[in-house]
Amino acid sequence: MKFVDEARIEVIAGKGGDGCASFRREKFIEFGGPNGGDGGNGGSVYLIADEGLNTLADFRYTSIFRAQHGQKGMGSECTGKSGEPLYIKVPVGTVVYDEATEENLGDLTKHQQTLLVAQGGQHGLGNMHFKSSTNRSPRQFTPGTLGEQRRLYLELQVLADVGLLGLPNAGKSTFIRAVSAARPKVADYPFTTLHPHLGVVSLGTARSFVIADIPGVVEGAAEGVGLGIQFLKHLSRTRLLLHLVDILPVESDPVEDVEKIAHELQKYSETLAHRERWLVLNKMDLLAADEIDAHCQAIVEKLNWQGQVFQISAVTGQGCDAVCQAILSYLEQQDTSMTDDQNTQNA
Repeated sequence: MKFVDEARIEVIAGKGGDGCASFRREKFIEFGGPNGGDGGNGGSVYLIADEGLNTLADFRYTSIFRAQHGQKGMGSECTGKSGEPLYIKVPVGTVVYDEATEENLGDLTKHQQTLLVAQGGQHGLGNMHFKSSTNRSPRQFTPGTLGEQRRLYLELQVLADVGLLGLPNAGKSTFIRAVSAARPKVADYPFTTLHPHLGVVSLGTARSFVIADIPGVVEGAAEGVGLGIQFLKHLSRTRLLLHLVDILPVESDPVEDVEKIAHELQKYSETLAHRERWLVLNKMDLLAADEIDAHCQAIVEKLNWQGQVFQISAVTGQGCDAVCQAILSYLEQQDTSMTDDQNTQNA
């Protein structure tokens, strides 16, 4: 199925049922009182997160969703049936916006989490509510109100702990294949990755993290060049970025390649640009063993890189386990710090 990470839909909640104007009609009772019942409430529209979905592709075929109307009230003080609520399944990680106001309505980040996006109409009142000592035969009733109608913009942002960043052919897909069960396409030409892939890296019982591979980012991406810029939003939820670099690119310099990506991140999002980012120098198998350290050190010094640096070969698996162990330690340390902060605030 084609990966789709954004969609526009229209949701229409049900109208509330009208109240009823009715009077008792029984044998030997000449002047029965009012007994018109209320209408039923209109059905509301909800979005519900489903971990079984990973794309918004279904909304290419159906884009208008209507909930049931409430039934009209009836005589004998019978209330009309309320409309059934409508639940629309979306992938976990879907962000919902009102297209008209651009208001962020919610973010569905957990399985079975629901979000009300269109409130059903209120029921109308029957004439039994209007009787009084001075108005014994009321004929008035109130109509049900219309349900809310909205156009929504849905944006899927995948949920991952770690995001892979780099130019096309830097080896991101090969790396995620080496450390997880994910199987993205790998080939010797640019843009073999056309949509995000998620992989679960397991390092023992109950010790794992999720890693996301997105299409390669190229220079000028912020102006619409290439594929990667439209997928950078999928890195917004990550806690750590791995910047994979081809140490022997054919037609460029690895230092310039790193700076190009950093520049595109800066233009796209200040927050993302300042996120923790580790440098992962890939394709060590292309160098002789006695050349690796000197070559990598030269790259690090030219960049004046202050963060973590790793040397790997995604093809052979060399160094990949060390990277994963360091990632898990970093994430667990973050979780511990977050727990301590929450305990301090609650104290």
